[in-house]
Amino acid sequence: MKTRKFLPLTLLALSAAVLTACGGGGDDPTPPPSPTARATVVFGQQMGKASAAEIDAGTQASGLQPISGKAKCGVDVRYVQYYTIDPKNQPVTATTAVLVPNGSDAACSGERPVVLHAHGTTTLKSYNMAQVSSNQEAALMMAMYAAQGFIVVAPNYVGYDLSSLNYHPYLNAEQQAADMVDALRAAKKDLAANSAVKPSSKLLLTGYSQGGHVAMATHKIIERDYASEFTVTASAPMSGPYNLVKMGDVVTGPGPINAGATLFVPLLMTSYQNAYGGLYASPSEVYQAPFDQSAPTLFPTDTPVATLMAQGKLPADPTLTKLFGTGGLLTDGFRSGYQNSNYRKALQTNTLLGWAPKRPMVLCAGGQDPTVFFFNTTDVQADFASRGATVPAWNLENRASMPAGAAFDTAYGGFQLAKAAAGANAQAQYHGGLVPPFCHALARGYFQQVLASGQ
Repeated sequence: MKTRKFLPLTLLALSAAVLTACGGGGDDPTPPPSPTARATVVFGQQMGKASAAEIDAGTQASGLQPISGKAKCGVDVRYVQYYTIDPKNQPVTATTAVLVPNGSDAACSGERPVVLHAHGTTTLKSYNMAQVSSNQEAALMMAMYAAQGFIVVAPNYVGYDLSSLNYHPYLNAEQQAADMVDALRAAKKDLAANSAVKPSSKLLLTGYSQGGHVAMATHKIIERDYASEFTVTASAPMSGPYNLVKMGDVVTGPGPINAGATLFVPLLMTSYQNAYGGLYASPSEVYQAPFDQSAPTLFPTDTPVATLMAQGKLPADPTLTKLFGTGGLLTDGFRSGYQNSNYRKALQTNTLLGWAPKRPMVLCAGGQDPTVFFFNTTDVQADFASRGATVPAWNLENRASMPAGAAFDTAYGGFQLAKAAAGANAQAQYHGGLVPPFCHALARGYFQQVLASGQ
């Protein structure tokens, strides 16, 4: 089953419509808001649209339609720039896509539930979830959620697209959750001013891979800090590195290094060095030459990873696991000192154990994932259980982990067929291509069930 084709979209010309706030008169005792206050909208505009027929043509061609269903709605793609904060609470800009259903079906008008979606890891600086015609994750979100009547708010994150920060605070739970909240606030402001379709109070959180971690952190931090402003209706984090410190501990062996590690480590190291400091005084303490000259400022970038390898800026290893030894990314000194390092302490700080959700949550992942190992899902599920919270964990490799029903039969069977069709490429495609559409299909069904129950 192919799930990687792009869905068609009619792109409109991009123009920045800058919004300015007007201050009050001289006798007004209330000062105007800061132009860089959190969730201040810099601009909001329509970037594109797709009809229901165009979406159906795309899902039929890609093979996604058996699990996405036919589109009930067309989708308007809005694009919003807003202010949020960096890890040091300084104002920075970021952008978000807002996918808005339209059409005559009752699911496409009035007040619609909001899916706040966190995207997965990318090294691409220009990554933009509003470019639905060329962004596979955005196309999936449009077909799976927006075309079924959900408003989708999909932030690009600080450090990407037009953001004013020159690095990405990768897997920084506090900062990324703040960014998600501010994107939601800005999207609501934009829709209030520019859309006939409005967001309801129903808030659903989801995300995959890095986005699974971000979605879970956002659930946690909304309940902790923003409960008077938002209520999480339900969340569905997927295939996320929730137990980050255990993920980091793979560097000491004896188990395998996860696929993608030579991309993840520079993203993490740069993120935490900027947020907390003290990870290294010189890059050569952690990175082998010549990577000590490039890795600290390498990501995000629009240079392809294969080109970075050819240029000697990353280890020339297509499995992205070459962390140590001759030609590896990291020094033996880093490995020997890892257990007591500030890097490991930062991973511990951003590990999402030690709390429990108050509102419904379900987890979804694939049990043979070579990139984000499945222990992340079982560890956090067990930790929640120890705190009295029952959170289902659906493993696409284990039909018994899912409830009875045709939707689960379809997802399990479809995933197994897709894996078989991938053949020798199944492991390479597992995390990024095979698992996401099936977990999203189950997450959408879960959200619809929670909404129907009135929870």
